[in-house]
Amino acid sequence: MNINIARFIDNAALKPFFTEKEVVKVAQNSEKLGIYAICVNPYHVRLVRENTERISVCSVVGFPLGLHKTSVKLKECEEALKDGAQELDVVMNISALKSGRYDYVLKELKDLRKTTEGHVLKIIIETCYLTREEKIKATELCIEARADFVKTSTGFGEGGATLEDVKFLKELAKGRIKVKASGGIRTLKDALAFIEAGADRIGTSRGIEIVKEALSNRESPPSGRES
Repeated sequence: MNINIARFIDNAALKPFFTEKEVVKVAQNSEKLGIYAICVNPYHVRLVRENTERISVCSVVGFPLGLHKTSVKLKECEEALKDGAQELDVVMNISALKSGRYDYVLKELKDLRKTTEGHVLKIIIETCYLTREEKIKATELCIEARADFVKTSTGFGEGGATLEDVKFLKELAKGRIKVKASGGIRTLKDALAFIEAGADRIGTSRGIEIVKEALSNRESPPSGRES
């Protein structure tokens, strides 16, 4: 697959023990490699925006459980946008979804869309906790609310992205919403497999390593004879 892998990657710097200096270093190194976005906690958005020029800055919202009240999520979005974020990765209220409170979930998503209009809105549905029917419903609600992406996982749940889930979400999307695969994607082989499965964006904390591996493969001369 001949693609620019860097342009698919949202490189995550979300560990709670990262110092400000470490987060800036990850962001700047990501930018140098042409990685599309750097995904950080709300506290680090302004810091990263002030220390980078071209990379898209993404803030997580309602992270990682999704159980913040809607008013808190909206405030988080407002603050992140004010601090310079261009993209928001918001965790759906999984408890409300699994409780069948679809009107509540939809209203929250629509309120989030209104608050983030003009910016990229990704909704994390945490697929590892959902049944097939719940994945369908969650994706339909994201589409109805006009979110830009449905995202598989926070990376902090009991499971991450699977190829089966990405293929399933892509099939459900039918071109109406993009799919972000996230959680457990650590190698170039992993990333390429998820893109092949239909992922439009890859969330990973190993973005720098993945892009360097891709560049190394591109620069290495072929060895041996063709079969």
